[in-house]
Parts: sequence; C-alpha cells; structure tokens
Amino acid sequence: MALSFFLESFNLSPTATILITILTLVLTLQHLSQRKLDPREPRVLAPPVPVIGHLLGMALLGGRYIKNLGIRHRELPIFTLPVPGSRIYVVADPSLAAAVQRASKVLSFTPIVPDVTERVLGLDHATMEITRRNLDPAPGDERGFLADIQDMVYAWLGPGSYLEELSLAAAREMRDEISSVPLNPAEPTDLLSWVRHLVTVSTAKYLYGPQNPIAVDPSLETSFWDFDHGLGALLMNILPSITARKAYLGREKLSTALLAYLEAGLHKTGSAIVQQRVEIALGHGWTLPAVAREELSFLFAGIVNATTSTFWILVQLYADPSLLASVREEVQALLENPGLDSSSGQSRLHLTDLRDACPILVAVYRECLRLGSDTYSTRLVKQDHMLANQYFLAKNSVVQIAGGVIHADSRIWGEDVDSFNPKRFLAAQAGDVGEAKGGNGVAAKAKQNNSFHPAAFRAFGGGKTLCPGRHFAMNEILAFVALVVLQFDVKPARGDKIEVPRKNDGVLPVHILEPICPVEVLISRREDSFAWKARNAEFVM
Repeated sequence: MALSFFLESFNLSPTATILITILTLVLTLQHLSQRKLDPREPRVLAPPVPVIGHLLGMALLGGRYIKNLGIRHRELPIFTLPVPGSRIYVVADPSLAAAVQRASKVLSFTPIVPDVTERVLGLDHATMEITRRNLDPAPGDERGFLADIQDMVYAWLGPGSYLEELSLAAAREMRDEISSVPLNPAEPTDLLSWVRHLVTVSTAKYLYGPQNPIAVDPSLETSFWDFDHGLGALLMNILPSITARKAYLGREKLSTALLAYLEAGLHKTGSAIVQQRVEIALGHGWTLPAVAREELSFLFAGIVNATTSTFWILVQLYADPSLLASVREEVQALLENPGLDSSSGQSRLHLTDLRDACPILVAVYRECLRLGSDTYSTRLVKQDHMLANQYFLAKNSVVQIAGGVIHADSRIWGEDVDSFNPKRFLAAQAGDVGEAKGGNGVAAKAKQNNSFHPAAFRAFGGGKTLCPGRHFAMNEILAFVALVVLQFDVKPARGDKIEVPRKNDGVLPVHILEPICPVEVLISRREDSFAWKARNAEFVM
C-alpha cells in the first residue's frame, strides 16, 4: 500500500510504475537472499539473479560457476549459496573439509545416493523403496542394501589379496589389448578416443568376463560414452528420453544388454566382485532388470576416471620429451633383470614397484589428478550442526567440499597453481624433474612430497566416502601408462609439438574432466628391447 501511494503521488506513467515495481521487487528479493538463517551461518553470497541465480549459474557454467566463486572469495573458508527451498554450503578450506569428513553421522552422503541413482540409472519405484531402507544403520540395526554393498566394495578393494588379484587381472588384460591394438602410424588418431577404446574393452573383460556385453556387441562402446556424456542431463530428469536422448538411449541399450548377460548367467564368468554385487542385490529383493541397471554404474566406475586420467598423463608426458625420458627410465629399470624364464628372457613387472620405485611417474599421476579433478564431495545436513564449533549449518541443506576450489588454491599449491608441475609432489629433488638423469639423478633420488594437508588432495574425495577403488585405480592407471610409454612413440599430427589442451570445466564435474578439444597424434610402435619386454612382461605384485 505504501509503495502504491508513493507511486501514485508522483503521477508516473503505467510503464514507469511497472518498471519501478519490478525493480523494487528485485531489490527486495536480493536483500532477502543475503539474510542469514542464523548469525553463525557462513557468509551468504547473494545470487546474481534473485532466488534462482545460483542454480542458473550452475546450469549454464557447470562446475566452473562455484569454482570461480571460491577463487573470487579466497578469504572465505566456507560460504553459503541460497537456492530455492534450501542452502548450499561450499567448503573451500582443507581443515574445514576434514571437519566435514569427521561429522559423517550428521553430514551424510548416503541419503543423497538413492535420488541420484534413480535419476541416472532409471530405477523403478519398487527398487528405490528397497534402496532407501536403513540408509545409515547404527551398530546392531538391520542393514540395508546400500550399507551392505558399500561395506563389501570397501572391504574387497581395500589392501589385501582380492585387490592384488583384480589388479593383476586388469594389468594382464590391458597388456594384451595394448600389445595387439592395430595401428596406422601415418593416420592421425584422437588420443582420448584411442585410450577410451583400450580402457573400455579391457575393463569390460576383466570385470565381466570374455562374453561381456561390449565384447558381444562392440557398438555398445559408443552407447556407453553417450551415456557418460549425458549424465548431467539425466540428473536433471526432465523428460530424459527427449532432453537427454543420446544418454537415455545409450543407458537403455546397455541395460538391456546387461540384463541378457545376467539372464544367461554369464556374470558367473566375470570377476568375483561382480558376482558378489549381484548376489547382494538379489538378496535384498532387487529384480534382475534392476540389477542390470545397477551394474551399469559399476562399469561406469571402472572405466571413466581411469580413461580420462590416463589420457591426461599420456598427453603431458608426450608433450614434454625430457619428462617422458625420465619416466621411461624409471619403468625400464624395473625390467632390467630376466624374470620368470631366463631362457626366454621374459621379465617380471611388479605393480608395487610402479607405485614405490617410480616417484616421477607417481608425481605426474597425482598432478594430473589435481588439475583434472574439480569434483564435489556432497553431504546432506541431517540436523542443525555447528561445523568446527564455528559455522551453523541448517538441517536439510547441502554441504559441498569444492575440490576444484581447493585444487586451485595458490596458498596450498604455490603461485604456479594453474600450471602442470609434477615437482610439487616431489620432495627436495636433485635437479629438474623433466631432465632424464642417470643413476644418481632425480629419478633415483626423488621422494614423494606428502607435506600438503591430507584433505587438500580431493581427487578421491575423503573421509567415509573416500573412493574405495583408489588403490585399484592407481595400480591400473600406472600399469597402463607404463605399457604405453615403453611400447609407443606419439608425435603431433600437425606442428612440431603436442599441445596440452585446457580441460572442459563448463560441465557438471562428475569425474575427471575431459579436454576442451581433441588431441590428434601419430602413434607408432617402438621396436627396442624394452618395448619387447613390455609386450611380454609377466605382471606380479
């Protein structure tokens, strides 16, 4: 009434009255957007467009939106983004990230899982009712499906005999695929697509056996990557058969093929972990079609991050000949001695040596993960909570540990934080990491640098949701890279030097980010003794 009287007293035109009314409404909404729910709530960053601005920014800019906010407000270890009906608390400091991880009973990832899997995998309501039972059981309570499946995966993929068994199966399968891949050295090859094919085919085989769906129908490889590239649209879940058509069709083709695979009992020819996953799901009352969809998520977990991480490592190595020479020197040293059969000269390659005796390779691996991983560790606030006895978090809000912000913090990683520099993961090296040194050089003396806050490296998340497959992924990726650098030369298809592209951070960062553009290269086989040894190496732990 006061506003109406004020406008009428100035005898404004109808158009001016409408404009002033809209402006007043916008300013009022903007002011309300900056209000705290509690004086101790983290600083509120008002959306650029009232109410929906932050959601709009995330939809248009993907992970880059929150990352840019965090970089612009480096002084804030945590900040609040008001969104319709809720709040998002963005954690940008490793010590607070550790505090979030410690409060796993109140700040829990588990309640978020059912909704995400329902949207991404297209699970039916009956399956979701089973999935939502006993999500966070207390000791002695009946355990639900998610608790059982997570406990099994963490136990089986943790250090132990099964991790060794699966790692060796993966390394041997990759060795065979890489050694036999057809090549035309004169034909330009998209490096990411080349790696994708090798990882997809070998992963499907060592997880799901020789009669896995992708081996039976190679066109499903394309369906898989269509599914992966449309995950963001599937998560939106707005008429996905239309708005995420390629991803939807890819998912449905893969689910149908996995169902036929399960109905034929072929999972019994696959890995023990797949057989156990199927048994747990069926034991909780899942139908076989639902299990087929769930297994798509495990295939996804086995393929996607390994593919993109391997690509970034290879492109960085082949873009820097001196760094490549140092890594080759490390791996070649592991193949010096005859192994299983001195008459044939076959060599052993210990997976543990790739982790423990190749510090430069491991540093490159970690640096590529730092640069490529902008993922969020997401939690639901189950009840009002004081984080680190300092910051109020409201019930039913969301907490996101922003890996992209932490990985881009120059106070942690140095002023060259945006540059590829594996030396940041090496302690007190005796020279330039990129120089191929002899036995007394950097390759021999370099040690891993573990001086960073343990919660600052976010590639595998942290706390209760620390990726259960991180040990396996490292074994697999290092083995793949070692096999490739010993067996292949990679040159630019055009120009004198391989150019490392920027990552595409304008998408939802659900895994290691892909490049903004293809990297076309010429790939040829090496024919020296080390290439022969790599093609014929026997992997052991």
